[in-house]
Parts: sequence; structure tokens; C-alpha cells
Amino acid sequence: MTKKGATMTLRAGLLGGAIALGLSGCGAVYTSPKVAEQAGSTNVRVLAVSGESVLLANRAPYNPRTLPAIFSSTTGSNGALRGAGALPSAPFSPEVRPSDLDLRPPPSVSPGPYEIGVGDVLIIASPSGSSTVEELSGLLAAQNRRQGYTVQDDGAITIPDIGRISVAGLTLGEAEAEVFDILVQKQVEPSFSIEVSEFNSQRVSVGGAVGNPAVLPITLIPLTLEQALAAAGGITLEDQDFASVRLYRDGTLYQIPLKDFYASDRYLNARLLDGDSIFVDTEYNLERAEAYFEQQIRVAEFRQISRVQALNELQTEVSLRRAQADEARANFQVRLDTGAVKRDYVYLAGEVKAQARYPLPFEQQASLADALFDGAGGVPTQTGDLSQIYVLRASTNPREFGAVTAWHLNAKNAANLVLASRFELRPDDIIFVAEQPVTKWSRVIQQITPSLITSSVGAVTN
Repeated sequence: MTKKGATMTLRAGLLGGAIALGLSGCGAVYTSPKVAEQAGSTNVRVLAVSGESVLLANRAPYNPRTLPAIFSSTTGSNGALRGAGALPSAPFSPEVRPSDLDLRPPPSVSPGPYEIGVGDVLIIASPSGSSTVEELSGLLAAQNRRQGYTVQDDGAITIPDIGRISVAGLTLGEAEAEVFDILVQKQVEPSFSIEVSEFNSQRVSVGGAVGNPAVLPITLIPLTLEQALAAAGGITLEDQDFASVRLYRDGTLYQIPLKDFYASDRYLNARLLDGDSIFVDTEYNLERAEAYFEQQIRVAEFRQISRVQALNELQTEVSLRRAQADEARANFQVRLDTGAVKRDYVYLAGEVKAQARYPLPFEQQASLADALFDGAGGVPTQTGDLSQIYVLRASTNPREFGAVTAWHLNAKNAANLVLASRFELRPDDIIFVAEQPVTKWSRVIQQITPSLITSSVGAVTN
């Protein structure tokens, strides 16, 4: 053998010896973490995660921490608006005895079926017995059990367990159809009828020389001019030859002399509409009647302005409340981010994408699946052993001080991940995922390779 060949053989032998020496000491180079039945003075009990053991693990008492009350409060008002205040006094003008009265009758109208409006009170009646509709909280209305629902200012009624239903502007038949559709959508078998118990949305005012000036409601039964005057106590003028009935409607003033009024059924049975104002007087120039109707308009405008002002005040109040609530929630978030708020945590260790502590959520339970896939970012299948997933939980019993239960989940069968979604975590649980055997040896090689190269190079150099 030549001198060069002998040198190469010597170098190869030294390199092989260095590799062998490194491998023989690999146990001292890398120690892999694992879960053992005995860990020094700590007693470890390993239990397989199964349907029965999940129920046992979930029995451990735990109440999730709650958010401050500001997160569940609303900024709406209590529904009360300030009143309109005192209304103006009624107008007065001296009586003037007319010489003759003109006939300006109102045109005949046919308003059609009654339309539900704001302020009306509806009754939803269902047949007697225990039907599905009667079982709804608040929807109890059958002869001796009747519940009224007021049509609110947005045109809707609120039925408990069903929600808000818009009925303003609808006839009774259309309202029943609307409620029927909503109940069908809510999967409630509908069997009911709708009635109007209080008619508050359509009104007619009667004033002047009558026994009892009043505001009369328009109901399902058509209201005629004769009926309105009778309901207001009748005409009280002694000299009815110079009296007239004046009707103010949609900006137009109509006049019927009393002698013509009683002589024709057309005028007696004239249908009245919502917003009509009737005034009985003996003035020929209509000044007193005009003042009366003007007052009605002024009162309506005053109430409208007052309502707008009240709504503006309410909006400002709600805005202030909302800003205060947002500030309180933002302050809590700052305290939470800076760690000033006490939290419950579980800890993630072993072969996970991110070893960290996972905060348990407020007001709800967190599962093992939540921590693995949300907090840890999942288990890397290249390095993590899905058959060796553990939840380490220390015993809370003082007589078992130092005892640990290791709940073992074998997720090699992916079907067992369903158990992870049912396994509830408790504060200070430690989730540990063991490494795969091939990962252990890969890390051993990674650690001894630099020393092997250094030893080999040194041996060859020498």
C-alpha cells in the first residue's frame, strides 16, 4: 500500500470512530420530555380520554369569569318622554245673529274598511284549550283569557316570544294574514283572530253648541254626522233656525244650515273621516268656527314641536350614555391587555406550534379542542405524536397533595377528536403533546452533528 493510501485509510477510520463515539453518547446529548406514572414525589395517574372519562373530568367545579355589567347594559331610555305642557285656552268670540246661511255640504265619501293605526289596542284571541298559540308567553287570549297589544309609534305590536309585527295601515284581515305569516315562520301553529278593543288612532272632534263637546273615536261601525252630534249631547241652541253645522276637513270648511241638516238623510248619514272637526254655531261669518279650527291646528303643531324637542333630548341622552359605556368598555380592554384583570389560563407545552398560555374565555367553557386549534395553532404532524396528547390536572384535594391526573387522548384515530371538543378545561391545566420517535432521533442527530464534524476534522488534521 502506498503512503497516500495509508493516510486516507487512517482518516476514514478516525471519522468512523468519532461518529460511533458520538452516537454511543446520544443519551446524554438529548432528553425527550414524556408523561410517566411516577415523577419523583409526584404521583401521576394516566386515564384514557373516553366518553365516560370526559364526563368524570367535566365534573370538576368551575365557574367562568364574567365580564363587567357594562358589557350587557344597553343605552336606551326608559321609554318616558316629557309632556307637552299646558295647552292654550279655547278661543272665544261674541255671538252674531245671521240673517241667512249658505249651504256648502261636504262631498260623499266611502273610506272603506277600518285601518289599524298607532294607539289602537288589539286583542289576539285563540280558541279555548291548550293549543300551540296559547302556550306562547303573553299570547293568551280566549274568552276569559285575552291579552291586549297597543300599536306603538312605529306602527308595530310586540308579541312575547314572537317579536315585533308591523300592523299600522292594515285592515283586520290584512293584519291577521301578517300575523299568520310570522307565526308560520316561527314554526308556531296559528289559530287565532284579531279584534280591536280600543279605537285610539282615528278621531273626530265635536264642539260648539252641543251638550258635551268631545273627541269621538272612529270604530268598525261607520260614524255619521248625526251619530257624532248625538254622542256629544245633541245641539243645545234654543233658536235652531239660525244654527249651522260646520265641518272642517283637509283644509276646507263645509257648512250645513240646521234646517237643511234635519230635512235630508244625506246630511244626517254623512260619513265622517279621521281628523274631521265639527262645530255647531249660529255665526254667519264663520269667524268663531275658524278660530276653533285654527286652535285645533295650533294644538297639533304645538304637540308635534314638543315631541320633536323631546326626541332630540332623548337622542342626546342616549348618545351620552353610549359614549360613557364605550369609554368604560375601552378602559376594561386596556386593563385586560396590560394584565390588570385577573384571568384563568391553561398552558400549552410540547409539540405544538406555539408554546404559550391560553386564556380561558369569559362567561363560557373552553374545550381541549379550543386550546389546541385556537391557542396552540394546532399540532404539527411532522413532529407531534397525535397518539400522545395529555391534559395534566393537579388534584385539588389537600389529602392528595402532589397528585396529578394525566388525561390521555389518542388522536391517531381522528374520530377521537370529537372527545376533545367535549373535554372541558379548568384553570392551570397543562396540555402536553409528545414528540414522534423519529423527531427525537432527528434532534439527536442535529445536536451531535456539529461535534462529530469538529472531532473528525480534528482527528484528520492531527
